[in-house]
Amino acid sequence: MSAAAEISPHIPVLIRPLIAAVAPVSGVWLDGTFGNGGYARALLEAGAEKVIGVDRDPLAFELAADWVADFGDRIALVEGVFSKMDDYASDLDGVVLDLGVSSMQLDLAERGFSFMRDGPLDMRMSQSGMSAADLCNDADEGELADIIYLYGEERASRRIAKAIVAARPLTTTGQLAKVVESCLPRAKPGQSHPATRTFQALRIAVNNEYGELADGLMAAERALKPGGKLAVVTFHSVEDRMVKRFLQARSGNIANANRYAPETAQVTPAFKIGKRKAIGPDAQELSENPRSRSAKLRVAVRTDAPAQKIDPVDLGMPMKKKKGGR
Repeated sequence: MSAAAEISPHIPVLIRPLIAAVAPVSGVWLDGTFGNGGYARALLEAGAEKVIGVDRDPLAFELAADWVADFGDRIALVEGVFSKMDDYASDLDGVVLDLGVSSMQLDLAERGFSFMRDGPLDMRMSQSGMSAADLCNDADEGELADIIYLYGEERASRRIAKAIVAARPLTTTGQLAKVVESCLPRAKPGQSHPATRTFQALRIAVNNEYGELADGLMAAERALKPGGKLAVVTFHSVEDRMVKRFLQARSGNIANANRYAPETAQVTPAFKIGKRKAIGPDAQELSENPRSRSAKLRVAVRTDAPAQKIDPVDLGMPMKKKKGGR
């Protein structure tokens, strides 16, 4: 069976409110998390002159080959990371980021993202570099516990890390899921699988997702033209916190997350925020696409102020302890 045949149809999350929030759509847009191409296609159909689709997963472009030709030179694909988007384009009219895991990754057992499908313990979006198996088998117990706690918000992180070390070597998602299940109570009806938080944490660590997000938000600020729109869809609280604090800080509403750091100097706002509250799914979307239940959309408009760097600590980005530190 081909990869395309194994992948279930993908429904872009919050696509209707996103298109409404950034309307009118025109000019050149960058979709920094191309995935199955749902956002890119919606932007093109809504009036974008061109969309630059960026993804670190080469499979994304293989699966898009059967439809991108329909849009001719209105779509360009770049294999890379959205944290470097300003290397690929400038003076953009809009940037869209969907931070959820793509269905093409979850649906393929050989990619190792899901505990629901037994496969190699991989989780690499780029299909290169350190895998989840490398992390589980090589990291010391303390580092594993920190990753699972900080990135998965798992309270039983120390117990799980100890069990992972005792069960080494781990090579498949099924093996890891069983180890985590052995450390936690059986899930009640309606609750998520016991391994959900641990798998999330390892995926985030393997792909440096929080570092990519912090760098990507700053890259979007550099790449957008005055009046350009930034739309970000998040799926869990840490991501949304980082996006919210970035937009607060860069719209002039600055609050230092690090109380020991010097007071942050006031800067000319680089973004204007319309709705302060994040946009969530409506009843129709929840019924059509249960995956949207935790999704939040935040939108802001770029001003003509110079781009600035921001300390990831001020975004509430979880920071692992340095080795040898307390």
